[in-house]
Amino acid sequence: MFFSKNLRALAKMPVDYPYRKHTESLINERVAAMKESSTIEDAEKRIGMGQIEEVIIQAENELMLARNILEWKAWEPLSEQAPANQGKWPL
Repeated sequence: MFFSKNLRALAKMPVDYPYRKHTESLINERVAAMKESSTIEDAEKRIGMGQIEEVIIQAENELMLARNILEWKAWEPLSEQAPANQGKWPL
């Protein structure tokens, strides 16, 4: 399933990278919920993110994002200084 592909992609990121830590935790919770459930409906309730088909679509999207993050190497330092107000809200 997409969960194992996601975990393999995340394993290529630094261990302390926040996106990796959060996403691995989320995936592991969903896998545990599916293993502990006796029916699809029970799994849907435990996960709490809609129908199982929607959870699969979310996993597909997460996999595309993880692969992009690997390509971008988003954990590396910026190549130039960020603008002064970047990340401040409200401006």
